[in-house]
Amino acid sequence: MPLQLQNTFSQTKERFKPLSQEFVKVYYCGPTPYNFAHIGNLRAYLFSDSVVRTLRYLGYKVKTVMNVTDIDDKTIRDSMAQGISLQELTEKFTGLFLEDIKHLSIISADTIVPISTAIDTMVEIIQKLLDKKYAYIADDGSIYYSIKKFPKYGQLAHLDMKGMKSSVRINNDEYEKESVADFALWKAYDTEKDGPNFWDAILVIDGEEVVVKGRPGWHIECSACNLKHFGPEIDIHMGGIDNIFPHHENEIAQSEAYSGKKFAKYWMYAGHLLVDNKKMSKSAGNFYTLADIVEKVPNEKPEMVYRGFRLMNLQTRYRENFNFTFDRLGAAIQTVKSFDEVLRRLKHYNAPSRKIFRDFREMMQQYVQAYIECLEDDIGTPEALAIVFDCFGFINSGIDNNSFSLEEKGAIIDLLHSFDTVLGLFDFSLLDFTEIPAEIELLLIQRNEAKAQKNYPLADSLRDQIGENGYKIVDDKGGSHVEKV
Repeated sequence: MPLQLQNTFSQTKERFKPLSQEFVKVYYCGPTPYNFAHIGNLRAYLFSDSVVRTLRYLGYKVKTVMNVTDIDDKTIRDSMAQGISLQELTEKFTGLFLEDIKHLSIISADTIVPISTAIDTMVEIIQKLLDKKYAYIADDGSIYYSIKKFPKYGQLAHLDMKGMKSSVRINNDEYEKESVADFALWKAYDTEKDGPNFWDAILVIDGEEVVVKGRPGWHIECSACNLKHFGPEIDIHMGGIDNIFPHHENEIAQSEAYSGKKFAKYWMYAGHLLVDNKKMSKSAGNFYTLADIVEKVPNEKPEMVYRGFRLMNLQTRYRENFNFTFDRLGAAIQTVKSFDEVLRRLKHYNAPSRKIFRDFREMMQQYVQAYIECLEDDIGTPEALAIVFDCFGFINSGIDNNSFSLEEKGAIIDLLHSFDTVLGLFDFSLLDFTEIPAEIELLLIQRNEAKAQKNYPLADSLRDQIGENGYKIVDDKGGSHVEKV
């Protein structure tokens, strides 16, 4: 079936039809780099990664853009409090964010845009909004968007405008979800709040060129990134569910007022991340970064924690709230280890060479088709994983029964590579040949001989010697072999 996506704007599942056959334009809101990303932030990027990987797996050419909100109330506040430049603060935490997403095997956006590089485009948008009377200058010198001029305001968030709190205007980048008000496109310079951080917007107002000293508001930044790198229309806009209102609602208002065109065709969102079924917060003591959860699981290698956390997210529908617990993380890590064990078994499986049987070929095709159908149903990663689990059972059974040929073993490995195009979970380095030292191989032979002679004390002693040298013995139906620990 064709790809179906849940569009938040229409509140329905729609067939995906890109604007152009050339490539799909995908945008997602990036970090505000004033501190470490928490695991709730990272859930949104794992979701975006699944969507982009799926589109590419299904054959779409995709271009992705992500902003970095390096100009913001919080980045300015914290840089001034720490006595460092805004650039120094934001580059530090942007780098740490990029390390986190790399740990989680999240594919970076093709284009990553610090919004400080798009000031000219913001000024261009603001000028046109002033010309078209969608924007106005307030008494304090700030420039605001007049939401009453945009009749479609509130359609993305499906707001009941009568039930919302109303105020004349709001200058803060973030504000109460219940508030509806004109929002700042450009903030007049405030010596106390902004310190050394300001830009000059050169605008034509009432026929005269005016320099407005200040900085952009939050919402104009994403509109400018999209316009600069994609033009006025995009296919998919993604983010965490908290971005729907006011951020994305305001994005639509200013972008469509500027261009007169529909800004984004599909809007997709990741559900909230909870911890032990509670909202994550520092005051509740359940606020975690990626480094925090690694520290909380000291008996596991960090790489295993990263893969376990990625798997946990894939096991939950992206639109649903995701409940993080350390018990669930532990279970996910054990599942990842079971994946690794299958790859190790494949590596050491000595298969005879013969043609691929028809039944085997049909089984492989059924797995691929079922996997694709799950993903085509609104990026159904939990259902796709169920197909993968079934496939691993099939693989283990075939290895146990010595029923695969060398060619079929190769087809299985190709299938797992195909699955992992979307999942990003498997460690294929486990299939690489590792030369075992001759003295370790000799110890294994001696241990197997002792075991065959039922000299179990000697067999155990030789096993311990192998372990002391950093290797372990793996016994299965195909025989015994050693692996580097």
